[in-house]
Amino acid sequence: MISLFDTHTHLDSPHFDEDREAVIERARAAGVDLMVNIGFNRETIPTTLALAEKYDFIYAAVGWHPVDSIDMLPEDLGWIEELCSNPKVVAIGEIGLDYHWDTSPKDVQHRVFREQIRLAKKLKKPIIIHNRDAHEDIVKLLKEENASEVGGIMHCFSGSPETAQKCLDMNFYISFGGPLTFKNARVPKEVLAMVPSDRILIETDAPYLTPHPFRGKRNETSYVSLVAEAAAEILGKSVAEIANLTTENGKKCFGIV
Repeated sequence: MISLFDTHTHLDSPHFDEDREAVIERARAAGVDLMVNIGFNRETIPTTLALAEKYDFIYAAVGWHPVDSIDMLPEDLGWIEELCSNPKVVAIGEIGLDYHWDTSPKDVQHRVFREQIRLAKKLKKPIIIHNRDAHEDIVKLLKEENASEVGGIMHCFSGSPETAQKCLDMNFYISFGGPLTFKNARVPKEVLAMVPSDRILIETDAPYLTPHPFRGKRNETSYVSLVAEAAAEILGKSVAEIANLTTENGKKCFGIV
């Protein structure tokens, strides 16, 4: 029996308000046994926690997204710390840097990123990294803050094999999503081929980054099976092997027994 783990999804998104239950049922029917839903700001953290409380197979990550870092108050960091005592909260994230959307100044992003890495180290929680157009600074800040103490996940990794190796050296898993299925996605395929099998994860980032052949439409958690199929083809393994391997990796990363 195939067992899949979508390590990064946003099922609380308004995109699923009309059919959330059906989306979750389709995921279960596709063999998705575990999911981590990401709460990344003042609005999505409560809705993420509500999902994790409702479903025993959904876990939560809570953190402050770099795009929203301009809005983060000191008490929000305390709130995240408090929430991490919930056994269903398995990571701090998604956190990181985003130089694509010009919503938060870089110095604010850096400060908020550092504060959350330090909190993760204090709480011994893995971190989930959002990185858009900021590869050098992500690696620099992770090194400066000794993030290797907790490690975590490079979410929907989009960097080079060289950057991937630097992240692997700091105790991070490399996670692959919909772009792995794109015909012109040469670099993600190269990265997948060089990542050790015990450091590979798969995800959807639903409702975003929809895999082929549904590209351009709403993504959903059941489509993590398409990412597993693409990875299996690239690595010359069976889909069941990839599914079970990435599920075990995800459970290990998040400390899920």
